[in-house]
Amino acid sequence: MKKLLLAGVLLLGPLNMPAGPVSAAAETRLSQSEVRFENEFRKLWLDHVLWTSNYITSATTAGAEDQQQVLARLLRNQEDLGNAVKPVYGEKGGNQLTALLKEHIVIAGKLVDAAKAGQTASVNQLNKEWHQNASDLAAFLSGANPYLKDEDLKKLLFMHLELVANDLSASLKKDWEARITAIDEGVTHIILMADTISAGVVKQFPEKFQG
Repeated sequence: MKKLLLAGVLLLGPLNMPAGPVSAAAETRLSQSEVRFENEFRKLWLDHVLWTSNYITSATTAGAEDQQQVLARLLRNQEDLGNAVKPVYGEKGGNQLTALLKEHIVIAGKLVDAAKAGQTASVNQLNKEWHQNASDLAAFLSGANPYLKDEDLKKLLFMHLELVANDLSASLKKDWEARITAIDEGVTHIILMADTISAGVVKQFPEKFQG
């Protein structure tokens, strides 16, 4: 509950400060451009979790007809995330992030199919590839930004994988309460991960967020 309350406070953004002498808190007030970037980046990562969960629903529900459409929307989210960092990391950097994130989704899709078919060996192999992709994502982001540490990012990304796997496992078992828990935890965690990355970007390029 505390985590969800904290997430709600983060989504609301900074509170208005009362009029009066400039205080230390006022001096560190976030600029509109910084708030806009952080909120938009957070929304994109929330979309990442929610559309991944929607894809799991489509892929594991008998008779579902929207699997390909949901997948297309999920892949577009990875393009949106790459585009979000192009103003600071350029066209090449944004495209590289999109490519890594699309690989993350493709592997996840294969994992869903293998798990649904009960192919344990394939699940184990794909899980290794999934974690390697997460390591590659951490290496890319930490290599681009000195304020983002590789080990910290890997922990965040590995936890994201674990929570998606929990969502999938609960779906296959039709344990709906466990699935709700997995999705709630996934949303809370992705806010933390998004804010960690966006804070590093703002710290690296303060001049881009002064207005």
